[in-house]
Amino acid sequence: MKRTLLPFVFLMFPVLVFSQARVQVIHNSADAAAAEVDVYLDDVLAVDNFAFRTATPFIDFPADVEVVIGIAPPNSSSASDAIATFPVTLMDGETYVVVADGIVSLTGYDPAPPFGLEVYPMGREAATTGTNTDVLVHHGSTDAPTVDVAEVGVGAGTIVDDLAYTDFQGYLELPTNDYTLEIQDASGTTAVAQFSAPLSTLGLDGAALVVVASGFLDPSNNSDGPAFGLWVALPSGGDMVELPPVPLSVQENIRNAFAVYPNPVENTLTIQGLEVGNFGMTVIDMQGRIILTQNNINESFQLDVSSLAQGIYNVTIQVGNQSVVKRFIKR
Repeated sequence: MKRTLLPFVFLMFPVLVFSQARVQVIHNSADAAAAEVDVYLDDVLAVDNFAFRTATPFIDFPADVEVVIGIAPPNSSSASDAIATFPVTLMDGETYVVVADGIVSLTGYDPAPPFGLEVYPMGREAATTGTNTDVLVHHGSTDAPTVDVAEVGVGAGTIVDDLAYTDFQGYLELPTNDYTLEIQDASGTTAVAQFSAPLSTLGLDGAALVVVASGFLDPSNNSDGPAFGLWVALPSGGDMVELPPVPLSVQENIRNAFAVYPNPVENTLTIQGLEVGNFGMTVIDMQGRIILTQNNINESFQLDVSSLAQGIYNVTIQVGNQSVVKRFIKR
């Protein structure tokens, strides 16, 4: 897939432009008709075949002048092919995050808010403190309700309150730990989904991230489009990174009954705390791929992980109608 980012300023204004802003653009329209788009600045093709769930790096962008951003079908021939245009005037010296959300198609999606660009004017390319990870949260899921986000791993509690579609939550300046994020309805009483955010394990000290709610809670009502998830755009751009989903309804007394060791592990991982019974176990990597599934495992079960690639994995253990999730590092 070709994605060419041209040097915007020098192509458009080779001599006369001195005012510049910094901009990152994130493609988050889950409509199949917008799976790839061409992006024009005035008459110049800036990003070719820009794919869903990818981001540009932060780039220099003309400031203090109006620029028309045009969104066209992939492999378009000129800016006149644009299906949507957005005139913008950015301020000199400012940093922006721009997210493309919404639906292009006339049918097949419900609800179908129109395709648009959402602009956050106080973007960051790095955390303000080297021991933190600064996280900007954006609600870009067209069929998800207004939500809260609670951290339920280290007990940080509600960190995002009443975030509606197209909203940004200003940067969260989080100590660089490993977190578990629970998406709740606006009342904070009903959990919608849960995700792992291993900021410390991934070594994101000093980084600034954009976390985007993406996809559909009900794909069957939206042309069987991509499912709801949380996806991360890094300042360097490229493919966005999915936060791994974690099963809901984990009871703490059940969670604490299990131990996974050694951690990190090289060859043999022991899962202790199981009594004889019909337990299921699934190993999932950080891209959400199922690596191993096994049923009827017993107390002090030992798992050979010597063939796994180095990285971070989740072990999900089914205990009746409950799930226990433990994380380990393969080295």
